[in-house]
Amino acid sequence: MNKMKEIKVFITGAGAPGAPGIIKSLRKVTERTISVIGGDASLKNSVGAGLLDKVFQIPFAEAPDFIDRVLEICTVEKVDVVIPLVTRELPVFAKNKDLFNSKGICVSVSDPGPLEIANNKYLLMKFCREHNIPVPDFHLVKSLPEFREAAALLGYPVKKICFKPPVSNGLRGFRIIEDGQDRLHALINEKPNNIYISFDEFVSVCEGGGSFPELIVMEYLPGEEYSVDVLVDNGKYISAIPRSRDHIKMGISFVGTVVDDREIIDYSKRIVEGLKLNGNIGFQFKRDINGIPKVIESNPRVQGTIVLCTAAGENMVYEAVKACLGEKIEKPDIVWGLKMIRYWEELFLDKNGNKVDF
Repeated sequence: MNKMKEIKVFITGAGAPGAPGIIKSLRKVTERTISVIGGDASLKNSVGAGLLDKVFQIPFAEAPDFIDRVLEICTVEKVDVVIPLVTRELPVFAKNKDLFNSKGICVSVSDPGPLEIANNKYLLMKFCREHNIPVPDFHLVKSLPEFREAAALLGYPVKKICFKPPVSNGLRGFRIIEDGQDRLHALINEKPNNIYISFDEFVSVCEGGGSFPELIVMEYLPGEEYSVDVLVDNGKYISAIPRSRDHIKMGISFVGTVVDDREIIDYSKRIVEGLKLNGNIGFQFKRDINGIPKVIESNPRVQGTIVLCTAAGENMVYEAVKACLGEKIEKPDIVWGLKMIRYWEELFLDKNGNKVDF
């Protein structure tokens, strides 16, 4: 069989925790040769420096020259497809898709309007509620009195509640409100990443100064948690693979299992088609006390743990590249029930940043 045309893919966020798995997925492709290059704003200690064919220093997404620098690299290096890994870069790339297209470079990102909804937890849950897709009971609050009112409406203190900012990454800003916690035990015996806080502690922090942040206050869902990797081509659903988040550290899945949950797959399909999203999209679901899976947030980009989908038989990173290039995507067989267990591994670089085998 003749190999397909050689291509070059550029990823941003080369130092992100999920970057190695995404790079590995592209390296697993056998039907063509793929050069994988990338960029990172914090290049000195970027894991991508040792895993990519080339790596470049790029500005942070907020910098005025961010697009100019990335476009310059991609033009000189003759890049075919750009895959952003950093959430705050997504709106900037979305606004400049046509600029990259004019140079023959496809950026795998949604359009600005759909992206704004998918990237905002409040707007996403509001959309889902309006389209009969299950979500937790939630309220958007902008002051401490509104927070108190929302908590009462959600059944606190009889029921456990939680809150988070509408736009954030990982566990930033997320807390579960539950009184009666043994704070001394947590202080002495637990690592400093406890996501629980008492109501009085929260009020004390808010009254301590500063402006009250916009927050989503919502019912706490006690059931199993899932991530879903979805592939969509400009509003046309292609595939979705849910995976249980069996063990989580710092908001990252360290143990996960691909599960053939048709209910979660259907909900994910309805969201991406309803919003007309594009590329690799991630969703988080959690089951309520009755076992109903409810949407809690979206990651409108490729997720780091998508490498589990690759191992299970569907390379959704490469499929996003093929969708960008207008190529046909064959539906593979999935090894449902495959489990992934992550572990720490070292990467060694010499003084020039080159990988050293050990």
